[in-house]
Amino acid sequence: MAARPRVVVIGAGLVGCALADELTDRGWTDVTVLEQGPLFTGDGPGLVRQTDADRTMTEFAKYTVAKYGSLTLEGRWCFQPVGGLELATTPRRLAELQRRHGWATSWGVRAYLRSPRECAELHPLLDPAQVLGGLHTPGDGVAKPLRAAEAQARRAIDRGARFLAGQRVVAIGRSGGRVTDVRTEIDRFRADVVVSCAGVDAPAIGRLVDLAVPLVPLAQHYARTIPLPSLAGDNDDFTEAGKPVLRHGGLSVREHVDRLGLGSAALGTAEPFAPADFEQLWAEAVRLLPALADAKVEEGVTSLVAATPDGKPLLGEHPDLDGFWVAEAVAFPHAAGVAREVARWLVDGQPRLDLHASDLARFERVQLAPENVRERAVRTFAGTRHDEPRPPLRTSPFYERQVALGARFAETGGWERPVWFSANETLPETSRVPAASEARTAGAEAIVARERVAVFDLTSAARLEVTGPGALPFLRTMTTNELGHAPGAVTYTLLLGEDGGVRSDLTVARLAADRFQVGANGPLDVDWLRRHLPGDGTVQIHETTAGTCCLGVWGPLAERVLAPLSTTDLPADGAVTAFIGTVPVLVLRRSGDPGWALHAGADLGRLLWDTLWEAGQPHGIVAAGHEAFSSLRRENGGRTWGTDFTAEHDPYEAGLGFAVRMDKGYFLGRDALLGRSAATVGRALTSLVTDELVLGKEPVFFEGHPAGYVTSAGRGHTVGKNLAYAWLPVECAKPGTPVEIEYFGRRVPAVVEPRGPRNTRRTA
Repeated sequence: MAARPRVVVIGAGLVGCALADELTDRGWTDVTVLEQGPLFTGDGPGLVRQTDADRTMTEFAKYTVAKYGSLTLEGRWCFQPVGGLELATTPRRLAELQRRHGWATSWGVRAYLRSPRECAELHPLLDPAQVLGGLHTPGDGVAKPLRAAEAQARRAIDRGARFLAGQRVVAIGRSGGRVTDVRTEIDRFRADVVVSCAGVDAPAIGRLVDLAVPLVPLAQHYARTIPLPSLAGDNDDFTEAGKPVLRHGGLSVREHVDRLGLGSAALGTAEPFAPADFEQLWAEAVRLLPALADAKVEEGVTSLVAATPDGKPLLGEHPDLDGFWVAEAVAFPHAAGVAREVARWLVDGQPRLDLHASDLARFERVQLAPENVRERAVRTFAGTRHDEPRPPLRTSPFYERQVALGARFAETGGWERPVWFSANETLPETSRVPAASEARTAGAEAIVARERVAVFDLTSAARLEVTGPGALPFLRTMTTNELGHAPGAVTYTLLLGEDGGVRSDLTVARLAADRFQVGANGPLDVDWLRRHLPGDGTVQIHETTAGTCCLGVWGPLAERVLAPLSTTDLPADGAVTAFIGTVPVLVLRRSGDPGWALHAGADLGRLLWDTLWEAGQPHGIVAAGHEAFSSLRRENGGRTWGTDFTAEHDPYEAGLGFAVRMDKGYFLGRDALLGRSAATVGRALTSLVTDELVLGKEPVFFEGHPAGYVTSAGRGHTVGKNLAYAWLPVECAKPGTPVEIEYFGRRVPAVVEPRGPRNTRRTA
């Protein structure tokens, strides 16, 4: 690609304008932005809220606030930090706001919990008798979307970018696996890079390049009232608003000089706005704001927004067409932040923030079915729980057996994965789990797995087969650990970015000289590995998850169950092929694991289960779910990629330096690690024991000041402790250091401890 490639951006909305600004600011000035209609038309309520459960989403919004706050257009503001005020009218909602306050503190957003009286002082139209409290975020506010778009476009134009109206894209040229040009109804534009920022039209653009873009257009209502006497003189036409934006459930309220604007999700199609659509929300607004009792809606509009199955943006490059990128399904508060990261990705080769939850490649293929996309997007947009009854999408061969045992399932990657089993509710071990625990049954399952034997369904974990004469050199180049061991070796290793950040962790079993089984974290790993395949055809990658299954048989009695069934000695560390009864399996074990993982063809999965179940009865075998698995993993010092550590962390910070072999030769990310070690890090993923069970994402305080945040937490059922991981500065991460965790508005004592009370992870 040229040093300053030709870039065509499809769509001159907020994201397209912001991207042109960010790219040209980084020296990519040959940028053409195409808009099918006129430029800078249409507007929205411009509500900006920074705090999200997801740290990356919050970082997007923080940058948007900072950038728009610095922008003006012909002397007019683009962002007003009037603040945000989320309201609670029930104890449950108040607890939610307390948790949101913790998120804000964790991610560096200024926020305050307010009493009903303080809420009314912040917004005098509010009836304090109707609320129990609120969450005030002074840095939130209102923006002018059109002004912000045009202000950024003008800056890009000053650096050389072009913005063209009336350019409806009808084709995208390609040759040799790369984009070559963009064709509209009236013109043709050569391109090295094409970025789709088309909003609700993104699926149509995707079809031009055979790309499924999993979003659906959903409607939202916005209405303005007649002038309110109670607002007369509070604002002028320049400032427009001075009181914080109110949020309550699906309702949002902001000022428009002497009027109020009210917004809500509609979930339907873009039918013309009708006052009847607003009746329920209007009644709720009148209850909170009595000044509306004598008012009415003067005008309203229904607009479309792009919604995805998980509510996150779609960012990244086409898996099979180099140079075609998407930046879609971006909520207004995230627009500038997303544009900055996509620009970094394009110009620098990778983003700086962790984008795994927004990556275009994160979905399994079955999740891209239009019916699945729409059903999930509607639920997410409406805030509906995903654990409501629904037909299963993907099931392991053990599903019927698990249903018979009363499995409670949760979905992961489309798979039905058991969380715990009601058949275990009467286990005597439940008496050893604290009565207040919400997971007594899962706790009993963990105790049985630690003291006897349990079987875990591991089928949902992604599995790949990497083969060919170039397989070993390829995997050695792509990962951090030494993989050149004799066939039968099983190795834990890492995938890094060029900056040394951990993109994923893998378990690699060498089955033959040129054949490896790779245990991965999901579609993102497959995408990353395929993008780096050598062009000479010496390496092939095959996804084997769907056609195989896996059971973990763990516990001190696991060998008594398996040894009589196996035709081969069970490995203490490594991989062997064997028959378990009449079922051919691949048996894997890493040093420190509490048992063995048995991989078989999906067609023989049920027979494998039945064979193990029958053989395990004399030994008290139970089926155990993911809740017990997570508890045991946490006790053992295991960390989870994507939750406890991400591409923003290097191996030494994450406590994974044992999986890095700097002396093995080149691997991707090695240069960035030169000079780094566990002794040089400034922050560390730290094990904590807490006085109370926390949930994750809470702020951690050291000597009274915010110092870090919890990544994950849970009960260590077999050690009788509440365990958590947290990112902390190294000076706070020494064993024995006392810290506090903000939990629903209270400070919970905790103490730093060495990694995992039952640390069995290999460290060399």
